[in-house]
Order: sequence, then structure tokens, then C-alpha cells
Amino acid sequence: MVSDNYKKVNQVLSIILFANLGVALIKIIVGSSVKSASMTADGFHSLSDGTSNIIGLIAIFFASKPKDESHPYGHKKIEAIASLIIGIMLLFIAIKIILTAFYNLQNPVELSINALSLIVMVVTLAINIFVSTYEYRVGKELNSQILMSDSIHTKSDIFISIGVLFTLLGVRLGLPSIVDPIVSLAVSGFIINSSYEVLKSSIGILIDRAAVDKSMIKELVFEFNEVKDVHNIRSRGSKNDLHIDMHIMVEPFISVEESHKLAHRIEKEIKTEINTNTQVIVHIEPFYKL
Repeated sequence: MVSDNYKKVNQVLSIILFANLGVALIKIIVGSSVKSASMTADGFHSLSDGTSNIIGLIAIFFASKPKDESHPYGHKKIEAIASLIIGIMLLFIAIKIILTAFYNLQNPVELSINALSLIVMVVTLAINIFVSTYEYRVGKELNSQILMSDSIHTKSDIFISIGVLFTLLGVRLGLPSIVDPIVSLAVSGFIINSSYEVLKSSIGILIDRAAVDKSMIKELVFEFNEVKDVHNIRSRGSKNDLHIDMHIMVEPFISVEESHKLAHRIEKEIKTEINTNTQVIVHIEPFYKL
């Protein structure tokens, strides 16, 4: 059964998909009509937002599947794989925009800027601000890696749209048309930065990068008087699927039952203070004074 969190993520991605596709279509049509490379590039960037939403929806469908014999840890890493694909897509789009911008630098095109193109950019900018803010807020609430990665992608649209709006206003006020491919290069820079952020996050999860600071875990564990020492602290995963394990040392003659209760208390404390979506494994060892 699909969890409530995944259902909410699915709903958010569906809403944002329609918003992004609408924005992309408007920008591409108007950008092509006024021969603005930066506006058209911004439109294709918005289109890539929609594509990433579709990838997110597919990933959520598979990531929400329950654990089974072949996947005892579940399928949640599919979210990280989807984020990796989104990051790679962004990189390819940036390269395409850079090549187009250099072509337009060598073959400048006169732009025909009108009031409609300016209105379109202002309206779509407002939509981008709403979408990125909404997606980021819900992503934080649901601890969803897909929404957080996608919000990084969507957030860059705000700065890109501001750059394109600057281009249109500049040309309208008499600046040379060469400013358009120059802004396109700036647009590609934002997309490359978005790609880096998404790839860094997803790759970190896939290669099991440390997810929690060891000092924070030590501080929580040493609140229990029974704990004499702690070592071999490891953490991995994402906020939505966090795994922490450690070795703790206790007095050698406490009972198995006491050790078991202590391990559960430590697990409960970590879940309370760090994240409820945490799987904690505590290995008990005897502590001997030297």
C-alpha cells in the first residue's frame, strides 16, 4: 500500500507538472515569435522541469512499493536514482543552451520585443516563485528527496526568468541584441549549478555518504549514564530513509534484558531528536577499565 507521504508527494508533483508544462509552452511560443534565444532557452528549462516531474512520478510509484525478499531495505533509493537522472538531464540542457548561445553570438538575430513578451515573463516569474516555494515547503515537511531535488531545479527558474526579463527590458530600451545570447550563457550557468546541487545530493545517498554528524550522535548517546563509550558510528541514507548504527560500551555485568532496554531507549532518543524515519542498530560491548 502506498504511504500517505508518497500520496502527498505524488499530488504535489502532479500539480507542479501541469504548472511547469503551461509555463514552458507559453515561453517557447512567445520566445520563438520574438526570436529571443534567452526566453526560448528559459522555456526549454521550464519544459525540463516538467520532464523531471514525470520522472519523479515514476520514481515515486516504484519507491513506494513495500519491502520484499529481494529488497529487505525497501525501494526508497529509487528516489536518489531519479534525482541523479534529473541532474544529468539538467547538465545536457545547459550544454545545448551554451552551444546555441555561441551560435547566436556569431550569427546575431534582431529581436522584436513587444509588451506581450514582457507580460509573459512577469506572469511566469510569479508562477515560478509560487511553485518553487510551495514545492520546497512541502518537500521539507514530507522529508521527500524527490521534491527537494526538484525544488532546487525549479528554484533556479526564478533567477533565470529575472535574467531573461532583464534582456527583454534591455533590448526594449535600446541595448544591442547581443545581450540575448550573453544572458543565455548566464542561464546555462544557473542550470549547471542546479545540476551540481542535485547530483551532489543524489550521488551522496547512492554511495552511502555519512548522513549525520558523529558528534551529534555521541552527544545523544552519552546522555545515558549506562554508556561508558561509543565508537564505530555510521550513518547513511536520506531524511526519508535514515540508517544509523554504532557500538556502545557498557559495564560488563549488566543483564541481557538491561542491555536490550538500553538499546531501545537510545533508538527512541535518536528517532525523537534526529528523525522518526531512522533505523537504528546498537551493538553492545563490555567496557573494562584499564
